[in-house]
Amino acid sequence: MRIADNMLTRGYLKNLSVNQQNVQKFHQQLSSMKEVSKPSDNPLLVSQIMELKENIIQNEQYQTTLTDAKDWTDMQDAALSNATDSLMRISTLVQSAANGTMNESDRLVVKAEVETEMQTFVDSLNTNFGGRYIFGGTKTTTLPFEITKADDGSITGIQYKGNKQNISREISSGVNLDLMTDGSKLLNSDKMGDLFVKITDALQKDDGAALSNLLADTTASIDHVVTFRTEIGAISNRLDSALSRNESQDLNLQEMLSSKEDIDIAQKYMQFSMEQVAYQASLQMGTKVLSTTILDYL
Repeated sequence: MRIADNMLTRGYLKNLSVNQQNVQKFHQQLSSMKEVSKPSDNPLLVSQIMELKENIIQNEQYQTTLTDAKDWTDMQDAALSNATDSLMRISTLVQSAANGTMNESDRLVVKAEVETEMQTFVDSLNTNFGGRYIFGGTKTTTLPFEITKADDGSITGIQYKGNKQNISREISSGVNLDLMTDGSKLLNSDKMGDLFVKITDALQKDDGAALSNLLADTTASIDHVVTFRTEIGAISNRLDSALSRNESQDLNLQEMLSSKEDIDIAQKYMQFSMEQVAYQASLQMGTKVLSTTILDYL
């Protein structure tokens, strides 16, 4: 009889322990609002949650890269817009100076304004973003463009001090995008520098005919910069699309994580209440089971 009573007691205590553990589990879930709090709760689920969190962190890193690249291309577009304005002003000045009614002193006045616009053009190409020059190749801390001059102050060309490399950015897993940072291409094989020299030389020499001949080259230079700007615009559009996909992916990952990690409060509370009722019932039953077995020893 005592053996049977002992088995009954052990069975009861085992069930009571299970009930208590269940109550503690649901209480912990309600307190933390999370499905699991340690790997032993559900090793497979914890592994899936950790993998999702790693994916979210990586996705956020890509988002930072994309945002930085987009801001970079926006800055490039603004710089080239200013550079184009300077070239268009130079073209207008050259056209007016090519007029046969303009005299030598007038052309010298025009020359001073043209040189100012040329410097403004170069300053635009020397724009930096967060302390990094946007058209210096990968040499982002080196001033990339400089107007060179002879001892008498006359312009001899434009020197490029950057390198002929583009900066590459990984915008998603296995996908790289090159930003157009090779500023040497903006000079169009040094044709831009040669044009500046010819324009200032013709103005200095009061050569209206030479200025007329340079109008086509001036227009070509404007078109070259506009084309370069258009290519940067295409990169900017691609970055916009990548950012949109990144945001959608982040939302999906967050939803997946929430579905695995977060609890359904109403459901968990109902389960907690049921386990509490079962635990209290076990305690009440225990008073009868334990008192019966104790009386067997009296």
